[in-house]
Amino acid sequence: MNFDEIDRKISDFMWRWGIQALRISLGIIFIWFGILKPFGISAAAPLVLATVNWLPFFDAEVWLNIIGWWEVAIGIAFLFQKTTRIAVGLLALQMVGTFMPLVMLPEVTFQAGRIPYGPTMEGQYIIKNLLIISAALVVGGTVRGRKKVEG
Repeated sequence: MNFDEIDRKISDFMWRWGIQALRISLGIIFIWFGILKPFGISAAAPLVLATVNWLPFFDAEVWLNIIGWWEVAIGIAFLFQKTTRIAVGLLALQMVGTFMPLVMLPEVTFQAGRIPYGPTMEGQYIIKNLLIISAALVVGGTVRGRKKVEG
């Protein structure tokens, strides 16, 4: 077997299983991280609480639980191909709030004197959501069953 044949087999394997693995991974991550919030064991809870304490209708703890269950719903929706559209829609709404600490709490999300280029661990945690958004775009792009576009 030559390099081209091996490369083609590897590429075909990734093409066949990559999107499904990505969708399931998103599901697991959202369920896992989301469920930690209402159970009171999320490392992100202090950041979320500090971000949502100004929101109306509920106190910050209730918002934390709502956000946690929202994330669980996103995760469950990603687990099933038929509910991918719902997952992407819920994720789009959730991501608006996820980036709020970068603006509202720069003293927490950036190193002192290094705004906007020196994120703290919390800032990095938020910024990595760009990858989650990109992954959701890739998975969402499959809902119509389109074939791969060569480019």
